[in-house]
Amino acid sequence: MRTITTVAAMQRLAGTWRRQGKRIGFVPTMGYLHAGHISLVQRARKCVGLEGVIGVSIYVNPTQFGPKEDLSRYPRDLARDTRLCREAGADFLFVPTDAMMYPGKAEGAYSTYVVEETLSQVMEGAARPTHFRGVTTVVAKLFNIVQPEVAVFGAKDFQQAAIIQRMVKDLNFPVRVVVAPTRREPDGLAMSSRNKYLNPAQRAQAVALSQASRQAREIVRAARSPVPAAGLKSRLQEFIQQKPEARVDYIEFFDPATLQAAAQVKPGMQMALAVFVGATRLIDNVRL
Repeated sequence: MRTITTVAAMQRLAGTWRRQGKRIGFVPTMGYLHAGHISLVQRARKCVGLEGVIGVSIYVNPTQFGPKEDLSRYPRDLARDTRLCREAGADFLFVPTDAMMYPGKAEGAYSTYVVEETLSQVMEGAARPTHFRGVTTVVAKLFNIVQPEVAVFGAKDFQQAAIIQRMVKDLNFPVRVVVAPTRREPDGLAMSSRNKYLNPAQRAQAVALSQASRQAREIVRAARSPVPAAGLKSRLQEFIQQKPEARVDYIEFFDPATLQAAAQVKPGMQMALAVFVGATRLIDNVRL
C-alpha cells in the first residue's frame, strides 16, 4: 500500500491508473478509523473489483469545523489508520497537509469554496452554519485530486451524503457516489470516531439515540394515520433527556429525497437527531 502526501503525486498516480484503464474507488475520511470506515473500504473494493484501485484519504479538514468545535482535539492516529487500511486491502492512502489542501489560506491567498444552497440549510447546516461549505469544498478538491470513478460514504451522515450527491449532479463530477449502511455497535450506537470522547457512564447513556430512533420507527409503523411530528419530537426528547448528561440539539423528520421537514410523519420518511452527551455531540438517523 502506497502512502501519498502531496497533491501533485496523487494526481500523477491517478492519471496513470486511469490511462491504464483501472477503476479508482475512494473513501474520504478524517481518520481515527473504526469498523464502519473499514466497511466502506470493503464496499469500494466490491464496486471496482479486484482489478481496480482503492484508496482512503485521511485528512482532518479545518474548514468544516466551527470556531468553538473540536478541531484541535479531534482524535488522530495515523499509524493505526495505516495498518487498518493495509489490512483492509487498500492500495493507497492519501494524507495531505493543510498547506497542500488550502495553499496560502493563512495569508488570505485562498478564497474559493463550494457551496450547496438548499439541502445544507437544515439540520446540521442550521446547527453548524459553516460546516457543509467545508465538506463540499474538501470533497470537491479530493475528487479533483484522486479522480475516482466511485466514492463511498456512510449513511450515518445522511445529510452529508445527500449534499455530496447533489453537488456531484449539479457540477457534473464524473463520480458515482455510493452510500453504504451505518455500522453499529452491538447495543445499537452508531460507530463514530467521536465515541472515543465518551467516558463509560456517557457511553452507556449514548445508546439513547438508537433507542429513540427505534421507538420512533415502531410508533410510526404502528399508527393507522400519520403521526404529528411536534408531539413525537417532544416524546422522544423527553425520553432522551432522562439520561443525566444527554441534551437534544435537534430531532427532525423529513422527506429523504428533499430533506424538507414534515409536519406529519409516516413510514418511508427519515428521522435524524443530534444529541450532546456530556460535551460530545453525536448524530444518527433512521428510515421510519
